[in-house]
Amino acid sequence: MGILAIAATGAEAQQTNVEVIANNIANINTTGFKRSRAEFSDLLYQNLRVPGVPNQTTEGTIPEGSRLGVGTRISAIRNVHKQGSLTQTGNDFDVAIVGRGWFQIQGPNDEILYTRAGAFNKNENGQLVTLDGYQIESPIGEIPEDTVQVTINDAGQVHALRGNNAAPEELGQLNLVTFPNDVGLAPVGSNLFRETLASGAPIVVVPGDPGVGTIKQGYLEASNVDPVKEITELISAQRAYEMNSKVIQAGDEMLATISKGIR
Repeated sequence: MGILAIAATGAEAQQTNVEVIANNIANINTTGFKRSRAEFSDLLYQNLRVPGVPNQTTEGTIPEGSRLGVGTRISAIRNVHKQGSLTQTGNDFDVAIVGRGWFQIQGPNDEILYTRAGAFNKNENGQLVTLDGYQIESPIGEIPEDTVQVTINDAGQVHALRGNNAAPEELGQLNLVTFPNDVGLAPVGSNLFRETLASGAPIVVVPGDPGVGTIKQGYLEASNVDPVKEITELISAQRAYEMNSKVIQAGDEMLATISKGIR
């Protein structure tokens, strides 16, 4: 009886959907986190009666066939790259991207990775790094030890005010990168993403260029997870799972009735 198999695919898909929602809720306070959404698609159909074939009595054809679906599956788990709200921190090394763009990071084994989480700091060499110590891939010099204030403007230009100097010293440029298809980036954890064939090659840009975001110093981009929406979708997924469970239960009772009739 196909009813059990069909309902099982629905229950399995909804279980994955709940896991996706749970991950969104778990990262509700993760800086720069982009929520995910499960995408469903139906499975192949069984043709019980093929349309368009000649009927048995006349020269006409059957206008409408009979097709039976066999369930559903998760076709994709899509990252929703929507701008998160900005949270003021007051830290000179915290920067947020307002609009399109990614920070370029030199990750483990010198792999180039990308992030929207601009919670930066300086290491023992005065270089700007992430909270995990990965260096930023931008032409920015070392921050001098006698620096009393670091300023990063909307265009990503980095200046340092040293000692008793009246004029700030330019240290370099904080660049961004864009992709033809942000959705194609692969999340690897620690707020980092990896380039893929689906994302296309990165394009190095200057903040404020046409179609590119700007830099906001002293702010961080919060997660774009909407708690109310996630709870609503969680309830909907739970109800869908329960309905598939009811179908499995009904199928089992039907099989039990048949078995009793045979005996």
